[in-house]
Amino acid sequence: MPNNTPEPQAVCNPISRSAIFIVATVAHGEDKADVVRSWCGDIAALVRAVGTRAPTANLSCVCGFGADAWDRLFGAPRPASLHPFREFGQGDRRAIATPGDMLLHIRADHMDLCFELASQMLNKLGDAVTVVDEVHGFRYFDLRDMVGFVDGTENPSGKSAAHYTIIDEEDPDFAGGSYVIVQKYLHNLDAWNGLTVEQQEKIIGREKLSDVELDESIKPSCSHSSLTTIDDNGKEVKILRHNMAFGRPGAKEFGTYFIGYARTPAPIEQMMENMFVGRPPGNYDRLLDYSRAVTGGLFFVPSNDLLDELPDRNPNAAPASIGDSQQENESEGTLNIGSLKGTSQDE
Repeated sequence: MPNNTPEPQAVCNPISRSAIFIVATVAHGEDKADVVRSWCGDIAALVRAVGTRAPTANLSCVCGFGADAWDRLFGAPRPASLHPFREFGQGDRRAIATPGDMLLHIRADHMDLCFELASQMLNKLGDAVTVVDEVHGFRYFDLRDMVGFVDGTENPSGKSAAHYTIIDEEDPDFAGGSYVIVQKYLHNLDAWNGLTVEQQEKIIGREKLSDVELDESIKPSCSHSSLTTIDDNGKEVKILRHNMAFGRPGAKEFGTYFIGYARTPAPIEQMMENMFVGRPPGNYDRLLDYSRAVTGGLFFVPSNDLLDELPDRNPNAAPASIGDSQQENESEGTLNIGSLKGTSQDE
């Protein structure tokens, strides 16, 4: 990533022990939109305020916006690849779209920090938003999901993670940003645990204990790992997964919260098409016989720099009059205020 790329949000941070995922809709009304825009400039300060209580707990928050919300809150231009979530499949095997204007992905090594930051964030937003989905996730043993297999084995790391997730010159107005797709999956563990380990391994495409990928000679083409491997002219295209397990044993709810970051939604959408429709059609991901997606959303994640600018991006604001513009320019010329705009000052 070039040195002049705006600072990204905490997309590439390491996987934490705990996370809270919040999807919310934004209430109608310009006063509500003003609250959300103003809140964008408060995010970094809120993370710092809560995070200083446990400096080694790796607290972070990533905030993203859906296509409709972006147009309503910030207007043009819109990030080049931002669009409503695309559905795939049909019947009981379907990647569905569900309501959501904003996503908060809050992470830390301690759930109390996630909880406190989520509370502070929502208090600031007040009735400007309505939470439509909230999931408290946890690291399950050695990064395993609820079906017992290691999750995120093929995640890129280091500079490679930034290469696959952070927008660069392909959309210069939104460089430093990213795209994220989220889906909440619920698993039928009674049926899944009724399978033999060998049957489970062929569905996933990996050995359950060692996490070693099955040899191509025995790995089915409908396995999860086969269908979620995307090839572009002989080179694998990766995404960054920060999936978390969640559940309520008393309610027989066992799930995996899928969250995938990429510099364009295209590879994740191709994975979903392969899984839910099949590659070729009909050769679908057999894991979906035991897991179903109950939510789905696509969001754009602005850079930290852009987040700081969003409070001033009101598409419905009346343009300044010529006299006001002249007065502002004269003031900048006299006091040199213009040279300080956008400069971070120490508190």
